[in-house]
Amino acid sequence: MDGSGPGLAEVARQWGRIGVVGFGGPPAHVHLLRELCVERRGWIGERQFEDAIAATNLLPGPASTQLAVFCGWRVRGPIGAVVGGLCFILPGLVLIVALAVLFLSGSPPEWLRGAGAGAGAAVAAVAVDAGLRLALPAWARGAGPERVRLVVYAAIGAAAAATIGPWLVVVLLACGVAEVLRRGALPRPSRRAGAGLPAHLLLAAGGAAATGGLAALTWTAFKVGALSYGGGFVIIPLMQSDAVDRYGWMTDGEFLNAVALGQVTPGPVTHTVAVVGYAAAGVGGALLAAAVAFGPSFAFILLGADRFDRLLADRTARAFLDGAAPAAIGAILGSAVPLALALSESWQVAVLAGAALALFALRRGVVLTLLVAGIAGALAGLLGAPLPI
Repeated sequence: MDGSGPGLAEVARQWGRIGVVGFGGPPAHVHLLRELCVERRGWIGERQFEDAIAATNLLPGPASTQLAVFCGWRVRGPIGAVVGGLCFILPGLVLIVALAVLFLSGSPPEWLRGAGAGAGAAVAAVAVDAGLRLALPAWARGAGPERVRLVVYAAIGAAAAATIGPWLVVVLLACGVAEVLRRGALPRPSRRAGAGLPAHLLLAAGGAAATGGLAALTWTAFKVGALSYGGGFVIIPLMQSDAVDRYGWMTDGEFLNAVALGQVTPGPVTHTVAVVGYAAAGVGGALLAAAVAFGPSFAFILLGADRFDRLLADRTARAFLDGAAPAAIGAILGSAVPLALALSESWQVAVLAGAALALFALRRGVVLTLLVAGIAGALAGLLGAPLPI
């Protein structure tokens, strides 16, 4: 970074603008950040930006958020990372918490409940769309044995998401470790000495979560922010089992609403965790869940951005990702099963079919599809159709 970089006020303004207009998920965020930092202002070189994309995709958690934090770090140092990251996250977070209050508090009007049920009905199709958008390029890049590996790990992830949601994180980690072992890409012994500590910490955190309450919410949010690979949609199976089945913070219908809200609001899909937090413990729970879920993204960049070159060259990291990432893609596809099974009304099934037609045959965008599904649901509510609880 040199004197030609932006001031903090400019970082806050530009990253905040992206946070406000950043509809469409990670592809839109990457485009907006590239346009700002590389093409229009020249703050970051093209090669440097591409390396940052590759490195953040090697890390767990929301990659586009980490890229936004990295770009802030690159142009203005650690304080720029914090300011840029917060300004990228906060607009969508404020909006989704306000919508959570509207949808989950009191007795919203029938048309609003219907809108949520309609948008929620389309979520299973959106999950398949998100998974295919990741799977098809990965398939095109591979050949022969690489495609076999992709299919095997994806099938494992899909089966886990469809059947044993609470253990999905373990399955993703196991696939990563399996690939490391298969390639013989174990880290050097000197780096392995403290390897047991993270495992003990994870077991302790999982044990604390079993008691419920804020410890459970913190563990759920931590899984979303620090243990998820493969893009924003992999957080859905990670959250659904905890939020609906294990702790009963939400009904199936409310969880579908939460996922839809995460899609139609700007910013990262990880904002969905704030709706779960609100259902568990009000506005304080929403803010706690968001802080825990996004905290690792800031930590990864602030502690490791200057080591990205080594990360990209690390055999163990790449081997782990080559196992965990296909499993995560499969998990995204597999998440469509419990999402579809959560639909309780016949008209929602019709909306799901229409959403699938719009996404896969008509090639419409996700946000437009969800908005139309929400309108259909609002009309159903006004006409007196039965609504999910």
